[in-house]
Amino acid sequence: MRKIADSTVRRLSLYLRFLEEFEGQGIETISSGALAGRGGTTSAQVRKDLSFFGSFGKRGLGYSVPELVQALHQILGLTRHYRVALIGAGKIGSALVENRGFRRRGFDFVAIFDRDPAKIGRALGGVQVEDVAQLEASLTRTHADIAVLVTPPEVAQSVADRLVHLGIKSILNFAPLQLVVPANVTVKTVNLALELEALAYHLANPN
Repeated sequence: MRKIADSTVRRLSLYLRFLEEFEGQGIETISSGALAGRGGTTSAQVRKDLSFFGSFGKRGLGYSVPELVQALHQILGLTRHYRVALIGAGKIGSALVENRGFRRRGFDFVAIFDRDPAKIGRALGGVQVEDVAQLEASLTRTHADIAVLVTPPEVAQSVADRLVHLGIKSILNFAPLQLVVPANVTVKTVNLALELEALAYHLANPN
């Protein structure tokens, strides 16, 4: 399969959410135009995105909502559960763990780490916070698939290095810096400052 752009994957995730809403409303078929309208894109873009993964729908009839929901779950790898480790049990990290929506979509927090003695030992979302010094021993035991990094920037790279050494291949990074990792490790960085600056730009340049 050809390499799929991140922008395409993000749109597929949006399509899935809209389709699940339609399915909950009892809608059985939907056109590419209706799906595009919800996603703020075009019918041609919807058809192109889906065509990377096969042939879906019938001309003049649209897409079967249940069938496309099932197909997108398979495409996005959502037919299994993923074990997630959180490094950084501050306000953002705590909010992520307490969000029940992640578990419903198959992402289970199995380990939480922090270096603050006041946080170590308390429970978040039913998981006890461990000392980050125990990272290697704990992750060897829990076999996490994904790591969520919510640490100060000055320690983010060193923690990422430890995660990579443990065999973690997927990292969601909230630290405001670009992590350096091997080519076979995927990092997605959430930089809230950049997002706010983008919003500021649009406010300052309304046209």
